[in-house]
Amino acid sequence: MNRKEKLRAEMGSGSPPDIFDAFGNPDVKLYAENGLILDVAPILNELGLKDKFQSLAQWTVDDKIYGLPIGASIEGYFYNKDYFAEKGIQIPKTLAELEAIAEKVKADGKIPFAIGSKDAWVPLMTTNTLWSYFGGADITSGFAKGDTKWNDPKMVEAFAKHQEWIKKGYFKKGELGLDYATQRTQLVNGEAVMMFDGSWASSVFADATQSGKLHNKAGFFMMPPAKEGDGYSVMFDSNNGYAFSSKVADDPRKMEAVKAFIKNLYNEDMQVRGLKEDGVIPAMKVDQAKLDEASQGNDLLQVIMAQMKDVKYTWPAFDALVQADVNTALGQQLQKMISGEAEPQAVLDAVQKVQEEANAASK
Repeated sequence: MNRKEKLRAEMGSGSPPDIFDAFGNPDVKLYAENGLILDVAPILNELGLKDKFQSLAQWTVDDKIYGLPIGASIEGYFYNKDYFAEKGIQIPKTLAELEAIAEKVKADGKIPFAIGSKDAWVPLMTTNTLWSYFGGADITSGFAKGDTKWNDPKMVEAFAKHQEWIKKGYFKKGELGLDYATQRTQLVNGEAVMMFDGSWASSVFADATQSGKLHNKAGFFMMPPAKEGDGYSVMFDSNNGYAFSSKVADDPRKMEAVKAFIKNLYNEDMQVRGLKEDGVIPAMKVDQAKLDEASQGNDLLQVIMAQMKDVKYTWPAFDALVQADVNTALGQQLQKMISGEAEPQAVLDAVQKVQEEANAASK
């Protein structure tokens, strides 16, 4: 809410905060075009940090760097390991196997997939992964360029698969009235067996207070492909972090404060701390021995890190690749589909219309 509404209002008035939470794309591209944010490339050069990041692509515009990612993440299913063991359930290797597990869980009187869809980005994690399998890992990158379309038949097929899961009762009824924290509660209290979420959620299961009976008893697997052997396709994102007002450059004291902020936050020790305490995959290049040490005693974190070797395709989350208006329209339309008000074809036709308007406005 603050990033999408309050910050944009402050940017519009020409008085952004000196330091603010941001997304590399689309935030920095928009603000950079209007001269509102600081190019930190000279600071990175001064501090010797320019080559220390995994990727700064989403924060770079015309060879200038307009902010820094704080961490990275992937998305997948957290699950109740004891339940899987008790029922003899194996980690699925295909979508069909995942659906077979969901049917078994449902027949047992439990919710297959924990969910809280009050905020549209939560169910969109699932939809985004489905369409990256059905439409291809690169399809989203073409929407803002006009090279691909939201209402492509493969996209409709992906949304129809999500709709099918809703109709089959794989999610908790009334999900549109449930917030993000609620879906974790569904998994922790045993009401649900699986939960699609970001790797950052691993910190919940390392905390006995938050995870209860699931303390250190949650597993993790990535959404499997349609066909075994097709390779895993997963959201790998380093798009959230910090950016700085361009007005900072006019005040030497503020410039020194920004340099100190970057120096003290962006280093190996803080990246390792983020991994250990919050389950945030480092955005910076960190010595493997330190990563191994940080994940010691956290089996879930080790599993998440180890599964990266099985990934064939990676892509940033959709909201890093499309305009803000398109993101808003997508969320509204998906929630209409969840409520039963709209079919996948109509949903995607509506989003494509907004996409074309946004693309025309940016020319």
